[in-house]
Formats: sequence, structure tokens, C-alpha cells
Amino acid sequence: MEFEIWNSRFGISHSMDTTIQSEAKYIAIAGNIGAGKTTLTTQLGKYFGWEVHYESADDNPYLSDFYADMQRWSFNLQIYFLNSRYRQLLDILNGETTVIQDRTIYEDAYIFAPNLHDMGLMTTRDFRNYQSLFETMSSQIQAPNLLIYLKASIPTLVDHIHQRGRDYEGNISIDYLKRLNEKYESWIEEYDKGNLLVINCDEVDFISNPEDLGQIINSVQGELHGLF
Repeated sequence: MEFEIWNSRFGISHSMDTTIQSEAKYIAIAGNIGAGKTTLTTQLGKYFGWEVHYESADDNPYLSDFYADMQRWSFNLQIYFLNSRYRQLLDILNGETTVIQDRTIYEDAYIFAPNLHDMGLMTTRDFRNYQSLFETMSSQIQAPNLLIYLKASIPTLVDHIHQRGRDYEGNISIDYLKRLNEKYESWIEEYDKGNLLVINCDEVDFISNPEDLGQIINSVQGELHGLF
């Protein structure tokens, strides 16, 4: 059974699967570029004592080349991310601890790769090859016990991107972010693989406001332990 709760003060909604076990092993944070995934992953990992698995960004050998020439490097980048997140998931599922992951393998497959294909930045041949590989991998993994989606408008994303000042993100276009946001909204609207917690980052400042972070922590606890 699923139901949804909306907290208008903090911009947080819950899609609760009441059949889920109270003990969760795998939590993941999803969201567009600049939504605040890494920050919230770190905060929740520290509070709950969870092991943190970050997205491979700073040590990614393709990322800066991709933003300079998306069409040339799109397939290489997506394969790198797919492999990296698949390996993370195998470690999570085979491990003994609770893990929180910064971005999911589903975002690569349902948002980033299709968006690159739609924009003409990934060939149909490469896209089909990518989809086939993802289907093989996804048959061997499981979805998060709780997915936390960071919903954010384009101005909020741009503000966060400028604040962190990564050189390779300077070439990201507004159109690219808009297209990703549209695909995120479509994906989340149909998401049915487990518990879902939606946080509106336009209304919540978990980076500098302890009260907002506290409310998010309470919401996560409620999702995982059936308090709602």
C-alpha cells in the first residue's frame, strides 16, 4: 500500500510503501546537477552513521572533456558512470552496513543517456548499446529502500553550480539543465520501485539552516521506521 504526505512548510512530500521493512540497507539521493545531492548525502551519512558512496566526479577521466565536447564524449562518460554505479551497488548489496548513495544508476539510464540521445549528442547505435548493457546490469541489482529526490528549479540549480565553482561545469547550458529537469519530473512521477521522499530545494535550505535539515532528518526517520 502506498500513500503520500505533503509538508507545505518544508516542501517535503512522502510516497510511503507501508509494506517496507523498518531496517533499510540502501538509501539513495537523486536530483539534477546542482541540486545538493553530495551535501545532503554527507549530512545524512554523518547523522545516521551510514557509509557514504559518492558519485565519481572529481576523479572522472571523462567529465571535463564531456562538458567541452558533449557529442564526442557522451557515450564514454555514460559508460563510465554506469560501470561505477553498478560496482557501487554490488558492494552495497554484498556488504553488511547501511549505505547512502549520491545519485542512482537509474538516473543514468532514464535521464542522462536518453537526454543526450534526444539532443543528438549520442548516436542511436551507442544509445541502444547503452540500454542493452543497463538492462543486463539492472537484472542483477535492487532499487533503494528509500529514494530521496531533490527537486529544484533552474535558478536554484544555477545558483548552486555557481557557488561551488567547478571549472568544468562552466559550459553547462540552461537548456541542458531544463531538459534534465523535465526528464527528472517524468521519472519521479512514475517511480514505483520503493519509498520516495521528495524535497523541494527551492523552499528548503539544508546547507545553512539547521531547522530545515532537522525536518529532513525527521522525515527520513519516518520513512524508514514507519512513523507516518
